[in-house]
Amino acid sequence: MSRSNRERTEQTRQALIDAGRGLFVEKGYAETATPEIVTAAGVTRGALYHHFEDKKALFRAVIECEARAVAAAIEARSASYGAPRAMLIAGASAYFDAMMAPGRTRLLLIEAPAVLGPLASAAIDAENAEATLRAGLAAMLPEAGAMLEPLTSLLSAAFDRAAIAIEAGGERRHYEQAIAVLLDGLADHLRR
Repeated sequence: MSRSNRERTEQTRQALIDAGRGLFVEKGYAETATPEIVTAAGVTRGALYHHFEDKKALFRAVIECEARAVAAAIEARSASYGAPRAMLIAGASAYFDAMMAPGRTRLLLIEAPAVLGPLASAAIDAENAEATLRAGLAAMLPEAGAMLEPLTSLLSAAFDRAAIAIEAGGERRHYEQAIAVLLDGLADHLRR
């Protein structure tokens, strides 16, 4: 395939992902029909099925893009901090900023588990934002040992609940302070 064909193929795929994202945010997964997606993307129905097996596969691609965007925002912000705690606090702030993208909380935390199932949704998170959290916790809490995975999972769930609460009008700074308290409490407990 020539470079221009590859570029057109990627542009078509991205147009479908962008159109799908917009409609999934606006209407929800269940209420979005494939003809609406192809119309919004400006492509044919055949193009949709060339790139994606079905609407669910397109939705998964949207979720994977959203999850990668969140992880990239966390990594970009926390990379400039040397101390593990400071990296985690900066990463927490970056996570909350990234989750403020219109529709992202709904897509990642409500629609994805419902459409893809909780295990598939968790697997996507584990490869992205949760992976950055795990690395930060491993650096901050080297004594965590076998507790690193459960601690990562529980804190990741706390971040998700906080994002939902913030989107619903909760005071963000209180949630950021609570995350700091949790991290400091873990560190104190493990160092005893």
